[in-house]
Amino acid sequence: MSSTPAKSGRPAYDSRLVRRIFDRRAAEFGDVAFLPREIAQRMRERLEYIVTKPTRVLDAGCGTGDDLAALRGRFPDAPVFGADLSYAMLARAATRAAGDASWRRLLPAPLQRALGTHGPRMAQADFAALPFANGAFDFLWSNLALHWHARPDLVFPEWQRVLKVGGLLMFSTLGPDTLRELRGAYAEVEAAHGMSARPHIIDFVDMHDLGDMLVESGFEIPVMDQETLTITYRSPESLLADVRRWGAYPFARGPLGALATRRLNHALAAALEARRRDDGTIALTFEVIYGHAWKAVPRTTAEGHGIVRIEDIGRRRAG
Repeated sequence: MSSTPAKSGRPAYDSRLVRRIFDRRAAEFGDVAFLPREIAQRMRERLEYIVTKPTRVLDAGCGTGDDLAALRGRFPDAPVFGADLSYAMLARAATRAAGDASWRRLLPAPLQRALGTHGPRMAQADFAALPFANGAFDFLWSNLALHWHARPDLVFPEWQRVLKVGGLLMFSTLGPDTLRELRGAYAEVEAAHGMSARPHIIDFVDMHDLGDMLVESGFEIPVMDQETLTITYRSPESLLADVRRWGAYPFARGPLGALATRRLNHALAAALEARRRDDGTIALTFEVIYGHAWKAVPRTTAEGHGIVRIEDIGRRRAG
């Protein structure tokens, strides 16, 4: 990951810090995996309406491997690869995959094939610098991972590179309304205490900007949509605990001192408490963006020469 801000002017965050965050959170990430699991299910429902029979699949941002088994089940004849920045997350994914494979060896061979005998291959990698050859995959899946990269405008070209022409990209990510309650609480606390504003929450990219990036990166027929999900909490402490488990603070922090930190946390909890709803809960919003697109036929060669397909010439003459 680059630590350079994206074209949109997003605050930069360092890939090394993101990696350390998820290495630390890997052991307890399962406690908040209910959200990516729910989004993965909604992605699979969308996939049912798309005709694709890949020979190789990549899960970019596979984390602890929740989606790997489902992808193997959906495409039993295709090897499934997983890539993630965090070694600790990948280690947990590999352990789970080994556990899945152990009992399958006891089944008859035809049933093993039906369930998908190709275990996932793992790679620790930056989304924008994948260790795979050009056109290595027919299908690239990424669930709630793209927003962790500071430069999505660099990620899409790399994903396009490792896909074959006509290959399918399907992803989910978080949009600008995500964690708006927490963002507002931080702003209130900083203003009330005369503190300079600092980034606390990722500056999530708008759905339309992501669609533009897809087209600029060589994808075609992009389909984008979004929905808003609300998770409710009984206390500010439980809300903040979940946000910490998600690892949602990818910014370096200057030293505040123990006393100042306690005061800030107390004030933040009070600001969240003031947002308690009539039903007694505190809401946390997630704007979920879904997208899929196909790798377009290249329009130019590596040397910059234009490419015109014979079938396109025929269409122009007919027109």
